[in-house]
Amino acid sequence: MSTVFVAGATGRLGRLIIDSLRRRDVQVRALVRPGNAKGLQAFDDPAIEVVEGDIRDPADRLTRALQGVDVVVSAVQGGAEVIIDGQVNLLRAAEQAGVPRWIPSDFSLGIDRLDYGDNDFADLRKKAAEAYRSSTVAPTSVLIGAFLEVLNEPFYNWVDWESGTFSYWGDGDQPVDFSTYSDTAEWTAEVALDPSTAGRTVRVAGDVLTLKELHRAMERGSGRRLEARRLGSTDDLRAEIERRKAVATDTFEYLLLQYNWAMVSGKGKLDPLENHRYPSIQPTSAEKYFRQAMS
Repeated sequence: MSTVFVAGATGRLGRLIIDSLRRRDVQVRALVRPGNAKGLQAFDDPAIEVVEGDIRDPADRLTRALQGVDVVVSAVQGGAEVIIDGQVNLLRAAEQAGVPRWIPSDFSLGIDRLDYGDNDFADLRKKAAEAYRSSTVAPTSVLIGAFLEVLNEPFYNWVDWESGTFSYWGDGDQPVDFSTYSDTAEWTAEVALDPSTAGRTVRVAGDVLTLKELHRAMERGSGRRLEARRLGSTDDLRAEIERRKAVATDTFEYLLLQYNWAMVSGKGKLDPLENHRYPSIQPTSAEKYFRQAMS
């Protein structure tokens, strides 16, 4: 039986990944921060070994926790201290423990196609990836597009269910990749058990739609009418990002627009998609997601 170590185990995606691994009869070692009582109680399964610690712990402590592990999966989120410093620290410990493979927390758009400066959070992952290339632990980056659950949140400013509006930048005709957290967890579990993915990127998506098609899928799924509002061209969006960056005191004042630009410009498009590698996974379409989310 394979043993998979999961960092970020108590997060939204981490919990789902563990559930997906257990459905495949995989032994899981879950990293939970010390004092996280809820995290400890969440894993009431003899096949889940809970390890208290942090990916920024001294390497020797992490190395002991990684003994006998076949694959490390990172589902952590945060700034440079987590995505770069923490993950590289975890990687070094995995090297010392002799772990052969790992999946870093890259679950996003085509960050491998983005340039430095296109997206501040993608820059963190690209910087961390520079350390992976020289490692004895083979990385597998899993890219899934945009999370449907995230773009449905009010803070993303795409859909306002109360006012009945759908707002977008660009011409609405650029295909964009979308996935749910649950499907991402399923793919991650499959990749963790697929040694042929070592040292490469796996690109999968639950649905591929233009924003005009997404708008219609939202309406069909929810049974509600949404007025489409075009906010401007992709050039207008880029200019708005630069305007906000010039006066921003926090990355989040423009970060979501950076993700938006990567989608509507096509620069973050996943290509080629490899859903066919895992035919047992039947992903959730956007229409089905919104039918379930709005029911």
